Amino acid sequence: MSKYRDRKRKPISEINVVPYIDVMLVLLIIFMVTAPLLTEGVKIDLPQTTANPVEFNPEAPEPFILTVDKDGQMYIDETAKSDQEVLTYAAALYRQKPRTDFLVRGDKAALYDDVLNAMVVLKAAGVETVSLVTEPLPTTLK
Repeated sequence: MSKYRDRKRKPISEINVVPYIDVMLVLLIIFMVTAPLLTEGVKIDLPQTTANPVEFNPEAPEPFILTVDKDGQMYIDETAKSDQEVLTYAAALYRQKPRTDFLVRGDKAALYDDVLNAMVVLKAAGVETVSLVTEPLPTTLK
């Protein structure tokens, strides 16, 4: 009798995906919570303009972003840098990857002189084109 039962049962060859779905959902929640925190960088209040957004080439290297806060301090990747440090870093990057876009994010409360100084430092590093980062105006003001 037991031989008859063994012939009827076949081994189950299905993968139980429930644990994988649970892990995937937990990772999704973690990434959804942490992603906005990673892109924040140095907190500044960007000026608002009606300028059209610049289309970036997806094949181009990641842009170099120099941030100037309201006190005139320059930052690269959330790290405060002196004029000489920015000059050295930007010159080295421009020599290695000349197609890199160089952007200046200046706080709207920063002095014009401080934002202009950041652009001059990048120009001294050999960068030919420097762009300013702004936020679009709210749709009610357009």
